[in-house]
Amino acid sequence: MSTLSEAYRDLPHHPHHIIPLDFDSVRTLPDSHVWPPTPHAFESEDRVSIPTVDLTDPDAGKLIGHACEAWGAFQVTNHDIPLDLFHEVESEARRLFSLPTGQKLKALRSPGGATGYGLARISPFFNKYMWHEGFTIMGSSTDHARDLWPNDYQRFCDVMEDYQKKLKELARTLMHLVLKSLDISEEEISRVVSAGGDSTALQLNSYPLCPDPNRAMGLAPHTDTSLLTILHQSTVKACKSSKKELVGF
Repeated sequence: MSTLSEAYRDLPHHPHHIIPLDFDSVRTLPDSHVWPPTPHAFESEDRVSIPTVDLTDPDAGKLIGHACEAWGAFQVTNHDIPLDLFHEVESEARRLFSLPTGQKLKALRSPGGATGYGLARISPFFNKYMWHEGFTIMGSSTDHARDLWPNDYQRFCDVMEDYQKKLKELARTLMHLVLKSLDISEEEISRVVSAGGDSTALQLNSYPLCPDPNRAMGLAPHTDTSLLTILHQSTVKACKSSKKELVGF
C-alpha cells in the first residue's frame, strides 16, 4: 500500500481540488456535491457507543488498551483542557469561517501545501465534492491569520497556539498510556513520544448550512494519516459531557 505522500505525488492536487464552493451564494445543491445514498451505520434500535475513559481513573491505561484493541477509538473525560479554551477556539473558528469567501481565499493553501484555508486534502480521491471547508494549522498560524485579519489577527494566533499546546500535552499523555498497555518499556515509550512531538496538525472544520443535507456529504469516510487523532465534539451536537474528547487510532 502506498503512503499518502506517494498518493499525492501520483494524484497531485490542482486548484479546483482546493477552492471551496462559495456557500453563501448557493441556493440549491449543485450536482457536483450530490452524493449517492448511503446506508445508516445504525438502523436498528440496538445502538452502540464507544468506551469512555476517565483519565483520573487508576485503570485508565488498561481501559484505553482494551478500547484500542476492541474499538480503535474512545472518548476521554477529565483531560484538564479548560472549557473556556474550547469556547475560545470555537469562537475564533466561527470568526474565520464567517468571513466573506473572497477574504478567506487570501489564506488559500497552495496545491502542494499543507496549511491554510481550503477543501479537505482527501478531496481529489473522490468524484464528488464535500460540503466542507477547512483551515489547517501546523506550528504558527501568524502568516495566514495576517492575510485574513491584517490588523486583528493576534487573538486568533494566541488562542490557537494555546490550544495546540494543550492538545500536545494530552496527546503525549494518551500515547504514553497506549504504549504502556502494550508492555513497552518506559525508555522506548519516551523515545516514541518525543519523536512524534512536533509532527502535529490542528484542523478546523466547518460544515455550512446546506440546502439539501440528505444528499450532501460533510466529510467522506477516510483514515487519517496520523497515528493519533484527537477530535473535539463541538456544541453543535449534544453530548453527555461538555468536556469530552473523542480519540481515534
